[in-house]
Amino acid sequence: MSLVAIILTYNESHHIADCIASLGWADSILVFDSFSTDDTVKIATASGAAVIQHPFENYTTQRNAALAAVQDEWVFFVDADERSSQEQAAEIRLKIEDSSVDGYWVPRHNYIFGKLTRHTGWYPDYQMRLLRRLKAHYDTSREVHELVILEGQAAYLTAPLTHFNYRDLKQFVGKQERYTDHAARDLHAQGIRVKPQNYVLQPVRHFIWRFITLHGYQDGFHGLRLSLLMAWYEFQKYVRLGSLWKKGK
Repeated sequence: MSLVAIILTYNESHHIADCIASLGWADSILVFDSFSTDDTVKIATASGAAVIQHPFENYTTQRNAALAAVQDEWVFFVDADERSSQEQAAEIRLKIEDSSVDGYWVPRHNYIFGKLTRHTGWYPDYQMRLLRRLKAHYDTSREVHELVILEGQAAYLTAPLTHFNYRDLKQFVGKQERYTDHAARDLHAQGIRVKPQNYVLQPVRHFIWRFITLHGYQDGFHGLRLSLLMAWYEFQKYVRLGSLWKKGK
């Protein structure tokens, strides 16, 4: 049951060595790089990983290209800002012996602004990352927040990845701006139009969902700030969707 850990990278020199070190239990490690301009490739090679460089179009096509580039039975996708563990390694080695399961959802511990965030929608934050290669591919209609199409049964791991998510507010805003643009384009492509009430009701609902339903209040001020920030970007999503329709006219 050979397993390759694949790390997608672009200018991840500050993360890549520690990420590779945490995956030393895998049979092999592949850094699938989008032509980084920093020392990512140099550090990855020095750390013992194989490196393939592939031009970036979007996250979905990049992951599909990575799947096509390997021959192992199992693939474990890990982002450069994530870390595996020996506990997770032992669980994965045991799970992949089960021939009835073809993919696993992996929980994550998210550190946001340096704080472990246990509520507000960031835990368990399951990601479909452990895949039987020949039974999985990514939905090409999604450019971001990729969706796995799994031809088989899925199950869940209990040992989490540690995700060093947004370092600070500047990084948070930068990523959310990109995600919001993608989300607005997806809605536009689906033919969804903005209704006047969307500008108010959707952000309010999103705040209630994160702060109340997902127990963001248990994260204190940290949870309140994150809930407000995500509600703001929910509002921005519909603002940008409206702009796309206006441009179309």
